[in-house]
Amino acid sequence: MSGEYAQGIRRNWRQFLLQILTVFAVGLTMGSQRNVVPIMGEETFGVESLLVIGSFVVSFGIVKAVLNLYSGKWADAYGRKPILIAGWIAALPIPFILIFAPSWSWIAVGNVLLGINQGVAWSMSMISKIELAGPDQRGLAAGLDEAFGYTGVAAGAWLTGVIAAQYSLRPEPFYFLAAVIVVALLIAIVLIEETLPYAKAEAEGLDDDSVEADGGKNEADLSFTEIVKRATYKDRTLLTAAQAGHVENFVDTLVWIAFPLFLVAQGLDIAQVGVVVGVHSAAYFLQVYTGKLGDRVGRKPPIVAGFFLAGAGILGMVLVEGYYLWILFSALSGVGMALHYPNLIAVASDAAHPLWRSTGLGVYRLWRDLGYAVGAVLIGLSVDLLSLEAAFYGTAIAMFLSGGLVVVWMEETHPDFGTHEPPAVDLERTEEVTQD
Repeated sequence: MSGEYAQGIRRNWRQFLLQILTVFAVGLTMGSQRNVVPIMGEETFGVESLLVIGSFVVSFGIVKAVLNLYSGKWADAYGRKPILIAGWIAALPIPFILIFAPSWSWIAVGNVLLGINQGVAWSMSMISKIELAGPDQRGLAAGLDEAFGYTGVAAGAWLTGVIAAQYSLRPEPFYFLAAVIVVALLIAIVLIEETLPYAKAEAEGLDDDSVEADGGKNEADLSFTEIVKRATYKDRTLLTAAQAGHVENFVDTLVWIAFPLFLVAQGLDIAQVGVVVGVHSAAYFLQVYTGKLGDRVGRKPPIVAGFFLAGAGILGMVLVEGYYLWILFSALSGVGMALHYPNLIAVASDAAHPLWRSTGLGVYRLWRDLGYAVGAVLIGLSVDLLSLEAAFYGTAIAMFLSGGLVVVWMEETHPDFGTHEPPAVDLERTEEVTQD
């Protein structure tokens, strides 16, 4: 590996820290809508259907999912930094749309831009951390990324709740959001450096082995189509990871659109709602440790434990009453999410060649973040046709079932503990790489 692009968090700490600040800003941008916007749907725009309120999450989820996939492909072709900058440029109109929107449909349109920002900026910050860190610290890098990203979500939800309680639902909370976006864009333009050379340097040490293992065909030469197929259904472990990532975002969607409305209906004020919603995301900071745990014991154990704990936390929310008990179970569900979230990312990263890792992770994140859209529809229908509580029960059951599939189907991918072997390269398909 080239000495100039040697990997390791300590060796590259300055750029790694800047990427931490970047993902924290991405989280702040997302969190600024976690608390205030669903309540705006009812109180500002008079929307009574949770399915309609959830439409802004549907638009967000679909766009974010698609951009996860294609931003990964573009980043492998053009580099990480220009795609990151484009993600922050897309976010610039969001505060103005939220401040001046005359109807709820404008909020849904604004969330298309949020989906672009999240799908592009978070993806680029994550892959850059993984490349700076290297294989031995991949789980830690993913954990730090998700920890600081969701700490930003928690901080954004809490701060906008405090601002809204002090002033009003809009425009004041979104002045803060505008400042975050401008600062993040400046950091991306002026301070962030390109990390694609780190991936190329890492690949130099793998290409000889991969050519020999594949009978003369280089693993790096998989086409875009073949990568999508492998990460979607050809590899059963990656199929299991994709379904798990998809279902885990039902929890995130529930926290986003149903937690605030459920808690307000129970008599909490908007500042208290901000605390309960925020503590769930704040628990994601534990990914600093859970990602490192996956480096030490393997990916599968924390994934399995996380799914069952997160499901139990969601179920507990409707089985108890009281502000502090809701904080407790919100935190428990967040701890469960912290256990599995970075380790699912590590599974997708373990199975990818460095030269198409960004694309491979993009495929995983495509299926994961489509869970926002599917979850919003299912949760909205549950509430509209049954009750708010039904959405909590349904989400908990989905987590338990998905965790069971992980137990049965997923093989360990950690290079030191794993039994997972990727499927043989489709030699006929790889010949299409120059056409893709």
